Amino acid sequence: MERNIRTGKHGAGHAQGFTLIELMIVVSIIGILATIAVPSYQSSVIKARETVLRQDLFTMRELLDQHRADQGKYPPSLDGLVAAGYLRTLPKDPFTNSSDSWQEITEPTEGGVFDVYSGSDLVGTNGTAYNQW
Repeated sequence: MERNIRTGKHGAGHAQGFTLIELMIVVSIIGILATIAVPSYQSSVIKARETVLRQDLFTMRELLDQHRADQGKYPPSLDGLVAAGYLRTLPKDPFTNSSDSWQEITEPTEGGVFDVYSGSDLVGTNGTAYNQW
């Protein structure tokens, strides 16, 4: 009985594998694809942070107005919203990664915080600084 042994292009005794050129081509292609993907990923992260900032600012401003409607005055600080039960905790500013960096704008005649801005001095994708949103 004859055995039909398949041999590679190098013969039966040689190990099969990839050549150095083939590996270099594959690594180069992966590098090119990664170079294309990274900027897109980074812009997605920035847009997500901007969305979180917009939502946090909207929520805190809405709660400041609700506090004034319920209590007849604005809270003395953003921590006052937490103490009064309007917020569980202050959210972290997505660009400063801190809940202590919010800029509190006080109402000149009544006192108390009536508006809030980000503490970041970075400029958003719309060309406006985050601390002016």
